[in-house]
Amino acid sequence: MGLKFDFLQLKVETAWETVVSVIAMTVLIPGLLKETVFRVLLLPHPAENPSLGVQLLWGLGSLAIFIISHPLNGLTFYRARLKTFTNPVFLSLAGLVGLVCTIAYWQSGLIWTPIAIHWLIVVIWLLGLGGYEKLYHS
Repeated sequence: MGLKFDFLQLKVETAWETVVSVIAMTVLIPGLLKETVFRVLLLPHPAENPSLGVQLLWGLGSLAIFIISHPLNGLTFYRARLKTFTNPVFLSLAGLVGLVCTIAYWQSGLIWTPIAIHWLIVVIWLLGLGGYEKLYHS
């Protein structure tokens, strides 16, 4: 989807300062912060043995809030990123990331699994698929 709509483009960031900064900072945000809020705080833990209905209700609610948080961040804290954070392709891809992280949390019961997944996807997007340019140079 990202390639089809030209949202993702092969663009590798090579400046070592950028690479190190992105790798380090994305562990905190979006990794640790967003996964703590949207998975750990908003979803029942698998050890609670929630019913499928409860999982779906909380999972869909958490996913909707996760998706909506991106344009809200663009409107408030990150005004320069509003164009990217309101792009329908970006929001669709963010929804897929949120879905994968939710499933990973429910399967593992660990915060670290969705943190690692979210972090890796964002790092690949920022450093290899044109995301850094979209967020910081557009």
